This record gives sequence, structure tokens and C-alpha cells, in this order.
Amino acid sequence: MKRTAIVILLALLLLASCQNRATATTITETATGTGDVRTMNITVNGRTLTAVMENNSSADALLELLEKGPIEVAMHDYGSFEKVGSLGTSLPRNDTPITTRPGDVILYQGNQITIYYDQNSWNFTRLGRITGIGDDALRSLLGSGNVTVTFSL
Repeated sequence: MKRTAIVILLALLLLASCQNRATATTITETATGTGDVRTMNITVNGRTLTAVMENNSSADALLELLEKGPIEVAMHDYGSFEKVGSLGTSLPRNDTPITTRPGDVILYQGNQITIYYDQNSWNFTRLGRITGIGDDALRSLLGSGNVTVTFSL
């Protein structure tokens, strides 16, 4: 009986380990595409942040647009959880039901770009995720009013 319990426990641990590796691989592949990390710079109030881009046609189109030069977007606060502004052009949409997290960079309605500093659930296209800054620091950097944000490579 003890031997059976030990075998079952070891099998469960092995299964959990495999699932964690698969999840980590999926997250890495989603964020990096072919294994190369694709990033975008986001400059707010003189501070430049880095966003790791998603592997979808929307992020591809944004990066292609940024190859022509930086894009400056006037962003306003919406709902006390995001900054949103017009890209001035439409990108392909890959909307899925998601719950955002602070640091998510989202395409909304194909032509609006948003930076989330809190959670929201809706059908969105995730473009990327800001790294290297905490939630409170991101909220403080974005401020409470309007802000001009520069997206660049």
C-alpha cells in the first residue's frame, strides 16, 4: 500500500513538472515568436520602458509601422484603469476575451492603443507587455491626467 502511494505521488509530481514546463514554453513562444525577443520602447514623461511584443499579426503590424519612425500618441485616462489614445491608423485585430493586467499594451477597436495600469476584462488584442516596472510605479508614471506617449523601436 505504501509503495503504491509513493508511486502515485511521484507520478503526480512528474505530471505537474511537465505541465509547468509546457506552460513556460508556451508563454515564451507567445511573447517571443521565433525565439527572438521582439520589443518596443514606450517613452512616458522622459522615462523609456520596454514592452515585450506578442506573436500575432497586430503586433507585427505595429512593429512594421514603427520601422518607419516613432509614433507619438496623446493618451487620456479612461475608467481609472488605462490610458488610451488613437494610433491614427488601423491594425489587424486578434481580439480574444482577456483580463488585462498592469503593463499590458492593448489594441482596442483596431485603431486605439491602451496601456493598462489596472485590470479590465473585455475582447481585446494584446500587443505586448511592459517589463521592468512595478504596478504602482507604472500608475505613478502615467499620472492622473492626459499624457503624451512615444512608441518606438
